Amino acid sequence: MTRIWNFSAGPAVLPAEVLEQVKDEMLDWHGAGCGVMEMSHRGKEFTSIIETAESDLRALLGIPANYKVLFLQGGATQQFAQLPMNLLPAGGSADYLVTGSWSKKALKEAQHVAAGIASVRNAGSTEAAGFTRNLDAGEISIDANAAYVHLCTNETIHGLELDCSRLPQAGAPLVADMSSHILSRPVDVSKYAMIYAGAQKNVGPSGVTLVIVREDLLGKAWKTIPSIMDYAVMAENGSMLNTPPTFAIYVAGLVFQWLKRQGGLAEVEKINRHKAELLYACIDESEGFYRNPVRIADRSRMNVPFTLLRPELDAAFLAESKAAGLASLKGHKSVGGMRASIYNAMPTDGVRTLVEFMNDFRKRNA
Repeated sequence: MTRIWNFSAGPAVLPAEVLEQVKDEMLDWHGAGCGVMEMSHRGKEFTSIIETAESDLRALLGIPANYKVLFLQGGATQQFAQLPMNLLPAGGSADYLVTGSWSKKALKEAQHVAAGIASVRNAGSTEAAGFTRNLDAGEISIDANAAYVHLCTNETIHGLELDCSRLPQAGAPLVADMSSHILSRPVDVSKYAMIYAGAQKNVGPSGVTLVIVREDLLGKAWKTIPSIMDYAVMAENGSMLNTPPTFAIYVAGLVFQWLKRQGGLAEVEKINRHKAELLYACIDESEGFYRNPVRIADRSRMNVPFTLLRPELDAAFLAESKAAGLASLKGHKSVGGMRASIYNAMPTDGVRTLVEFMNDFRKRNA
């Protein structure tokens, strides 16, 4: 079997050695006589899996002891509603920074669920600029009394990334959607009240969502929400009030171990920076044949959108790249063009192969 170079934005590429381990353990996990998908989530075998996964995640991100780590279902999109239900008190307010499609959707969903209960405000947006850059300081208007300030630190569709060392001065607790770049670089978790991320981009298969939340924020959920959506209840039950997505948690745990074997997030960041530099150099040195619309300082290392000088070449580019073993390069329908997602598990050789194809395609079609 020939493996493709998978540039999908999610579900996305997983480390080959993790997939090999999953294959080896599919029928019999460590002598248990069954695979992880078949075992009880209450048994000692799965308990050891989820506890090890949490321990490894805490080590990778340096998560302080006063933060709870939850493995939830529903994806990051569910967090758009679950977040205000847990952290936004009745009569209170929350501020949202809008820098792309996902933060815009988070704002809309929070306004929907909080309607008539609390205020949810757009505290700054770059939509008028086509979501081609992050917010500048003068464009942000944050209420210091807000229950929280929400931002998306990597916009998957538009290809913007916020350097987490340059966070806005909020004066209120920060909540970050890090779905598409979590674990791609070191992060100071203590700067955030909460971090959440869907797994299917940089963590593991779809089905599990990470929530890292400071303990003092728990116990404030609306009294009317289902228990399963209450962070405090899920924390009290070790993320297992109900049957959790056991297989997705297991694979995520293997990915955490793989990241540790790479040398941790500082080493992973070096590799990711190099991959992104290769691809952006190809685009920037193409004499306008390829174009990336994002302000250079705000470009994502994980998601690289680009357009061709002549849109009529799009179909040929996609067909020929697919034939060359380069898959899922079509851009999101809302922005068009192309997009290469180069997450942690995408090897440098995959990016080099893409760059070689792009250079050859340009020479033949310029």
